[in-house]
Amino acid sequence: MTLLINWLYQLTVSLGIPSYALAIILLTILVKVVLYPLTRIQMHSMIALQQLAPEIRKIQEKYKDKAMAQQKVMELYKERKVNPMAGCLLMLVQLPILIALYQALFNFPYIESAHATFFWVPNLSRPDPFFILPVLAGLTTFFQSKLTMPASNAGGAAPGAEQTQKIMLYFLPVFIGYISTKFAAGLALYWVIFNIMGIIQQYFINKQLPVVKAAAADEPATPVIEEVKDVEEKPREQRKKRRRSR
Repeated sequence: MTLLINWLYQLTVSLGIPSYALAIILLTILVKVVLYPLTRIQMHSMIALQQLAPEIRKIQEKYKDKAMAQQKVMELYKERKVNPMAGCLLMLVQLPILIALYQALFNFPYIESAHATFFWVPNLSRPDPFFILPVLAGLTTFFQSKLTMPASNAGGAAPGAEQTQKIMLYFLPVFIGYISTKFAAGLALYWVIFNIMGIIQQYFINKQLPVVKAAAADEPATPVIEEVKDVEEKPREQRKKRRRSR
């Protein structure tokens, strides 16, 4: 991680804008691109769970015994080839990256320490003295979580699951914001940029996929893979049409 950050810093030097903060932002973009396949899996899982919500609600209403209802829900997941834990993959894979970045920044061998600043932050290896990045880390975590949650209540998810999601919606941002006040500002910067990119991506996914409305109306779910493909193919088709018109 240290070598990678210094290499990206040298890249900023060659561009005439030497900055370790910019190097960390470039690192974040690089990680986001590398993790895109996992992001796609997470997206598929989220859509599939949203589409299955009405059927899960029916199972819970039909089977009053919680153990039997859970068994039937798991059978439904298996039948539709949906992994409810797939959404956690992105967070789990990020943990080693965050740990490596934390350890690298803890006592970073800056080539030029004067370039290790970021606006109001005098040193990216030290906590943000004004707590601006920790607040942004908490807020962006909240908004990203919020964007992935709307459909959970629209289709009739389990009340227990809804309660857990609501707790996590408010607890996780506070926790992230708190630990960001203790860790290097560079780590908080990475988290903020990663979240902003995720928010933008999730906004367009939510805008283009009318899964929530379909689930709320109790309509038959369309195949998840085909729906995602349509979303990804539309921009390509539009670009091809523009090229032909030129």
